[in-house]
Amino acid sequence: MAGFVNILKLCVGADSVEDLTQWQDAHSHVWPKGRALHVTRMWPKREAEVLAGGSLFWVIKGVILARQRIVGLERVEGADGIGRCALVLDAEVIRTEAATRRPFQGWRYLDPAESPRDLPKGRAKEEALPPSLAQALAEIGLR
Repeated sequence: MAGFVNILKLCVGADSVEDLTQWQDAHSHVWPKGRALHVTRMWPKREAEVLAGGSLFWVIKGVILARQRIVGLERVEGADGIGRCALVLDAEVIRTEAATRRPFQGWRYLDPAESPRDLPKGRAKEEALPPSLAQALAEIGLR
């Protein structure tokens, strides 16, 4: 068993990794320098494992395509007065090999052994495949 665990989350509203990075860039002025925040309703019960090296893996259009290292968890209160969990993320978005995922609500734990590998640095700069093509390749095990 690994000493850490990852979190898997749908990236709602994004059609590509570029959409995610553009949205985060547009909001970076309200976050600590070099960080991004993602607020979620539930606090991880496996907090220590998440903070021991876990990443947030983003599912975009049914395919895991990127991750961000989780560097902290903060309690925040929503406008409705309900307490939530802010995942404090490293601002660097790391592209991963494509891996299909069915839709789900909220977030899920993702075992490191089941997590897609990072793309080599050279490939991370390549133009992204259309999500439908990335999904089709992942489904047949070619990406």
